[in-house]
Amino acid sequence: YLFIFCTCSQGKETNEEEDEVAVGMEKGFMDEFFEQVEEIRGFIESLAEKVEEVKRKHSAILASPNPDEKTKAELEDLMADIKKLANKVRSKLKSIQQTIEQEEGQNRSSADLRIRKTQHSTLSRKFVEVMSEYNTTQSDYRERCKGRIQRQLEITGRNTTNEELESMLESDNPAIFTSGIIMDNITEQAMNEIETRHNEIIKLENMVACACMCVCTLACSSCGGCVCVPC
Repeated sequence: YLFIFCTCSQGKETNEEEDEVAVGMEKGFMDEFFEQVEEIRGFIESLAEKVEEVKRKHSAILASPNPDEKTKAELEDLMADIKKLANKVRSKLKSIQQTIEQEEGQNRSSADLRIRKTQHSTLSRKFVEVMSEYNTTQSDYRERCKGRIQRQLEITGRNTTNEELESMLESDNPAIFTSGIIMDNITEQAMNEIETRHNEIIKLENMVACACMCVCTLACSSCGGCVCVPC
């Protein structure tokens, strides 16, 4: 009986040690997860700040018929930073989602899993909000640039419908805007502004596709619907 008692006691101690190891591993995993959450949250906050800076650059560029090259270059750098950061956030959120789905597929259910799902949902929602705001900002800027072009054309006596203007904007050749205009009726400043706004729209449309993809992909997977603003 003494031998049996000792064996059981050792078995109990072994189980307790295994439980402690499992708890320790789980705690370490959650600590690492929360570090990742804080990192992603920081990235999203940085994105939000950059979006606000983009708005300020838009206002500065629209305030001048011939904005300085430095401001335009800074805007391009901001847009490139946003693209890079948005891809990084999307990748990290996707990785967390895949881990969650894997555990759900194994029918695992725990408080930690629920916490991770909640955190992932919160971060995804915030990311979608920021990128949706960015898309709205870009769309507004495009419309304002288009409005400036239309006003300059009207001043020269050339009236265009919205459909005609959209068709012209698809061209890479700025001369399409001045064809048919009597050159005495258009100033050099007006021509420069038309060309500047057209170039801004072209650059904008080359950069904004990524933001749309980020929002659409994440919104579909996290919220069950796509909130991507059309480009």
